[in-house]
Amino acid sequence: MSLDPALRSRIESLLQANRVVLFMKGQPGAPQCGFSAKASGVLEDLGVEYGHVNVLADQEIREGIKAFGNWPTIPQLYVDGELVGGSDIIEQMASSGELSQLLGLPPPDRTPPQVTVTEAAAEKLRGALADAGNGALALAIDARFQPRFQIAPRNDTAIAVETAGLRIQFDPASARRAHGITIDWVDDFRGQGLAIDNPNAPRPVQAISPSEADRQVRSGELVLVDVRPGDERAIAAIGVAHRTFDGDGRAELEALPKDTRLAFLCHHGGRSGRAAEEFRAKGFTCIFNVEGGIDRWSQEVDGGIPRY
Repeated sequence: MSLDPALRSRIESLLQANRVVLFMKGQPGAPQCGFSAKASGVLEDLGVEYGHVNVLADQEIREGIKAFGNWPTIPQLYVDGELVGGSDIIEQMASSGELSQLLGLPPPDRTPPQVTVTEAAAEKLRGALADAGNGALALAIDARFQPRFQIAPRNDTAIAVETAGLRIQFDPASARRAHGITIDWVDDFRGQGLAIDNPNAPRPVQAISPSEADRQVRSGELVLVDVRPGDERAIAAIGVAHRTFDGDGRAELEALPKDTRLAFLCHHGGRSGRAAEEFRAKGFTCIFNVEGGIDRWSQEVDGGIPRY
């Protein structure tokens, strides 16, 4: 496909705006395909600043970038205006340290993590690997601490742990997140399968009653975040110190130390629960959802707050 000069100029302007540019489906916080999620996740793990272009929002760019770099798929990573490659190449370069070198970053920490495998899990895994020839167990743990197991070819350059007759391979980011994990085999009401106990994962969102939230906010132990829009807050305003998502509010909250105790509040608890999970996924380790929202707060803490 020949590239229209005006479209070529648009793409070149995007590449000139940032040293590192990722053309992807969706946005880093909400990728719209698994490959884009992997690519943006690698860049987030490296802590590199990068521009991103959602090709789903611009059909011309979506097709034009394929012709521009003669690369048929999305995502595509560019550094200094030069095409690096797609998701698989990005992951391979990150694992080998080549991507850090290209970006001028320190070499990744390649210290193998401490891993415990129960005998029940080891027996199942040895059986699976026996049919894989010279295979190994590859374990990836993403930024949300969701694990992904797969059988992969043995890679003698990978970060690896040898334990219980098994070889477990990691990329650098997963190795950091895996330190101290226990891999077990479960066979109960949850079904059958491998399960990971990861001490590094953020704790689940915890429920907190309005009365306890009120007490902790007043004592300075807790930051309360009212996620309702302004029109709802005007109907039923909470009478203690709190933050909102208005203006730069969300960005200011995201910049707080990750061990800040945050409690989220809405009308009945649904929207605040989703916001709490979002901040948990961002690495905050002490997150609460106010049970029953402002409606229950009115009943239990401050009867002067209107119910709606």
